[in-house]
Amino acid sequence: MGSEFFIYLIALLATAGVIIRPFKVPEAVWAVSGALLLLVFGLITFSGAWTGIIKGMDVYLFLTGMMMLAECARQEGLFDWLACHATRFAAGSSVKLFILIYLVGLVVTTFMSNDATAVVLTPAVAAAMRRAKIKQPLPYLLICAFIANAASFVLPISNPANLVIYGKNMPSLSTWLGTYLLPSAVSVILTFIMLFLTQIKVLREPVARDLAIQTLLPGGKMALAGIVMTTVILLFASFQHWDLGLPTAVAGVSTALLITVLAKKNPIRLIRHISWSVIPLVAGLFILVEAMAQTGIIATLTKTVTEHAARSEEATAWISGLTVAFGSNLINNLPSGLIAGSVVSAAHIPELVRSSVLIGIDVGPNLSVTGSLATILWLTELRRHGYSISAWKFLVLGCFIMIPALIAALIVVRIQ
Repeated sequence: MGSEFFIYLIALLATAGVIIRPFKVPEAVWAVSGALLLLVFGLITFSGAWTGIIKGMDVYLFLTGMMMLAECARQEGLFDWLACHATRFAAGSSVKLFILIYLVGLVVTTFMSNDATAVVLTPAVAAAMRRAKIKQPLPYLLICAFIANAASFVLPISNPANLVIYGKNMPSLSTWLGTYLLPSAVSVILTFIMLFLTQIKVLREPVARDLAIQTLLPGGKMALAGIVMTTVILLFASFQHWDLGLPTAVAGVSTALLITVLAKKNPIRLIRHISWSVIPLVAGLFILVEAMAQTGIIATLTKTVTEHAARSEEATAWISGLTVAFGSNLINNLPSGLIAGSVVSAAHIPELVRSSVLIGIDVGPNLSVTGSLATILWLTELRRHGYSISAWKFLVLGCFIMIPALIAALIVVRIQ
């Protein structure tokens, strides 16, 4: 057996470890262990591993900024303040609260990205559940995971993977909306309907009324201003075709420094509570993909897609979209987006095929807990707040929720 077999075997086992978490070992340990095994057995060189790590630099910076913002907001009471307003607005209705959280998730994903929804919104929802004294909070928390992927192609900045698929050939905003606005609307609506139907039995629990609104302290106001500023910066950076990582990191770190200095906070306390393990997790995934890329898989896929697209554009679009959607749940949509982006760029394929691939990359990860980086971040935040969901339970939900939304979006992008 050649080295290619062992590369794929190690990548498969590492990914399985990330998904299943045997013995409750953290996801990052499995991803990094897989990368180290590739190095130890000479299946990837140090320069190759370093190339893989460098490819994820924009993602590391983006996550650092977002995690800084989220932790500042949490420690300064912003999430508790927002939770009070949300529960009061719900007026005792669990359905109204469910819809409200879904709409907020849609806005956050659209204008701040799906990763921001996982990192910023999930703690806010967890705080709302405590404030509302809800005994079964999982249906509301599930919103943060599913809307993060379902709405991740409303705008180019809604998912960093979108920038990977198009690279330097990003279409204008008007062209983007003309292509993806209707498919994304269908994805968002169907995801809501299916998620609501699967959780409706639990949504009978009353929501606490007339909660006292606590005063938002200066630190919380600065955290809120930092999140708004970051949103504006991300929109501007996207329209300028800039990478999103550095601007997000600068905004997040600046907000944290401002709060630390003006509110006289201990920076160590802030840094200690951030889930830094997600950085090596992502780096490990990038190394695994780099090793797979060195086997020649991208060249093979490029040739295959080009040949099939020449024979049948429609069939190639369907096959590509579905393959990428389900494949993203095996290796995560960020590295699979890197592979797909390389293929569609090299192959100069029809726009319908590229659109189908992007929809698969964005919607497909709603199938499993490791389908997208956003879902992994959501799962991390979930555990930080004392909640959990098994990979199997999420997979069952994902089958009911993701598949209809994916198929409908792929149909609409063809007929509009």
